[in-house]
Amino acid sequence: MQIAEMIIFWLMAMSVIYLFVFTLASKFYSKQERQQINKLNKFAVLFPAYREDKVIIQSIYSFLKQDYPSDKYEIIVISDQMKDSTNEELSLFPIRLLIADYKESSKAKAMKLAIEATLHEQYDMIIIMDADNITTPDFLHEINQARNKGLKAIQAHRVAKNSDTNIAILDAISEEINNSIFRKGHVTLGFSSALIGSGMALDATWFRNNVKLLQTTGEDKELEILLLKDNIYIEYLNHLLVFDEKIQKKESLKNQRQRWVTAQFESLTSALPYFPKALFTGNFDYCDKIIQWMLPPRIVLVFILFVFGCLTSFIRLEASFKWWMLFAALIFTLILAIPRQHFNKKTLKAITQIPSLTFIMLSNIMKSKTVDKKFIHTDHGN
Repeated sequence: MQIAEMIIFWLMAMSVIYLFVFTLASKFYSKQERQQINKLNKFAVLFPAYREDKVIIQSIYSFLKQDYPSDKYEIIVISDQMKDSTNEELSLFPIRLLIADYKESSKAKAMKLAIEATLHEQYDMIIIMDADNITTPDFLHEINQARNKGLKAIQAHRVAKNSDTNIAILDAISEEINNSIFRKGHVTLGFSSALIGSGMALDATWFRNNVKLLQTTGEDKELEILLLKDNIYIEYLNHLLVFDEKIQKKESLKNQRQRWVTAQFESLTSALPYFPKALFTGNFDYCDKIIQWMLPPRIVLVFILFVFGCLTSFIRLEASFKWWMLFAALIFTLILAIPRQHFNKKTLKAITQIPSLTFIMLSNIMKSKTVDKKFIHTDHGN
């Protein structure tokens, strides 16, 4: 039992060390100087919209306010099971509206449809947004400057546009922790940023060639592994904001996290066989991604360390000290990763929901193998 305990302890310790190193690195993140290059690239901006009648009009209206030449970008909305009235209203905007006719919905299928419908169009980059996303008027100018530096994959900084419930507050904080560890911290140490599913720009030629390979509901993770396999670096622009609606109810959070956990498990199993080749060829970005996906969810990691701390306190007190120290190190790391603006009374109140969310995540992990092909929609505009 002592050997088993030590093995579990060091596995958990390596997870905490990984999180701490990249969290600490995020504190040294610095914005790169812009290069003023006059070339104006052309962008296709995809808005896959599955039953997003409540939010899509506002998102499109907002994006059309870009201070970028209108002939240098095209908005493409892929309408999937939306109302006729919504489609009629969308048709009044200067955009390309595609009506999906596939039987089983997925974001990957929506993006494939958009690419098939624009085969003869010449774009430099494809930008992927969610139907509820709103961004700043300089978004395309910033992406254009990054593209002119030779970048082929870019992730913007996604932040919450609502904090109306305790669940939404915790969802926003969780995303900011991810931004600190898997984006700011990673690019600071020379690794690729993680993608997040929206607010991302990809080289158009590469995207056209690879979008057809997407098969699961975790299209962002599939795109990540395809990019890293091709040794394409993913940049993170922390100053470039994309406002994203956060989950407001526990049931919606459960559905969303179930999709995420399933997608991560599916991506890990498909990407793992290439790990030895990536290691021996020096593709450390790819290796890091595999290690990242093997980490337990943070809320589950907190739960495991707390439970082992309590158990060893009753069974063998001297063995419990290392568990409590590791638990304290993890809590310190997570606090360090949270931006200052989230330290307020609302956050303290929201923390009371963490125990119930822990059991939701544990339940999702148990179900991850049974729903790997199922599309789970997250409602917006509630």
